Amino acid sequence: MPSYDVAIVGLGAMGSAALHAIAARHQRVIGFDRFQPAHNRSSSFGESRIIRLAYSEDPAYVPLLRGAYRAWRRLEQTTGESVLILTGIVEASAPGGTQVEGSLRSAQEHDLLHECLTPRQVNDRFPAFRVPSDWTCVFSPDGGVLLPEKAIGLFIALAQSLGATARLNTRVLEVQPAGDGVSIKLEDGEMIEAGSAIISAGPWIGDLVPQLGQSLTLTRQPLLWFDPVDASLVRPDRMPVFLFQEKDHVAYGLPDVCGSGVKAAFHSSGGHLISADQPRAEVSESEETALRAFLQRYVPAAAGPVRRTSLCTYTRSPDGHFVLGLHPEAPQIVLASPCSGHGFKFASIIGEILADLALDQSTNWPIGIFKPERVLTDPGLSSFRTI
Repeated sequence: MPSYDVAIVGLGAMGSAALHAIAARHQRVIGFDRFQPAHNRSSSFGESRIIRLAYSEDPAYVPLLRGAYRAWRRLEQTTGESVLILTGIVEASAPGGTQVEGSLRSAQEHDLLHECLTPRQVNDRFPAFRVPSDWTCVFSPDGGVLLPEKAIGLFIALAQSLGATARLNTRVLEVQPAGDGVSIKLEDGEMIEAGSAIISAGPWIGDLVPQLGQSLTLTRQPLLWFDPVDASLVRPDRMPVFLFQEKDHVAYGLPDVCGSGVKAAFHSSGGHLISADQPRAEVSESEETALRAFLQRYVPAAAGPVRRTSLCTYTRSPDGHFVLGLHPEAPQIVLASPCSGHGFKFASIIGEILADLALDQSTNWPIGIFKPERVLTDPGLSSFRTI
């Protein structure tokens, strides 16, 4: 049977970055994906993703984000390709909202560049916006847009150029500890041996580690691209990324970076999924109406006809934080999911962290809040079984 230092199951955001990071360390690495990354069943599909440094979810993410920005720029320098476009980001909350409060806490704790602006200042500086007069606003100049499909393709191509093996359109049925290493069973019956494994299978991770899957929630996430009412106001040099919180709803949007219109979506669930393979309903008329109404209120320059729609899948943990670390009873297996709908921006540095964990079973990066133990319903080896 072939033998590798590391095997990676899932070559989306985290898996592709890890494939490259491990290959760059001159280790024998093989990666598997049941589709052709990046595909429309994944969590990294949809042309663009937001990156921001002031992080409302928890200030503990900021050191990782600083590393991620550096790593994204290294990828660009290595390939000569652009994957990170800085536009700045405006975050705004209605009274009682916590989005801006959380970002300000991160900015102050880590001494990040930011401006507290009045709604009038936001609307004057960025005329695409119509922020209500009683909202709280903060502008961060380091916010921007990442290109996920392009980045994943670059990571895989770079890894292959360094000797990595990528087995695409290949389904993994089972990952099992085998002595100090791992044994991996493919759908066609082939067995692969490796010194360690990274399971970064996104919404399919619960199929491979059922006792993790019992704690996770899969949600359908509608994505919409709108023709602008005024194209001159939504260019990336005039309209930053935005995160607006109205009562209990958070909507986000990105300027017309790719010439495909303004992308916008609600961060809330568009419906739960029983499994990653469950058919997902297309974006409904009511979903389109609700998001257009939101844009008409707060980003009227973007609220034209819908140009296209798509879907992605979030894999949500109970506390909204990542699951990232060694399996507590099988440290040769690294768990790297879910990211709860806010992980792609970290992929460049998480790839390095996964390489650390798979090769050395430790890392100097601060990932304590992501320990898998907190969500594994059974931390024992019975969490691995054939599906």
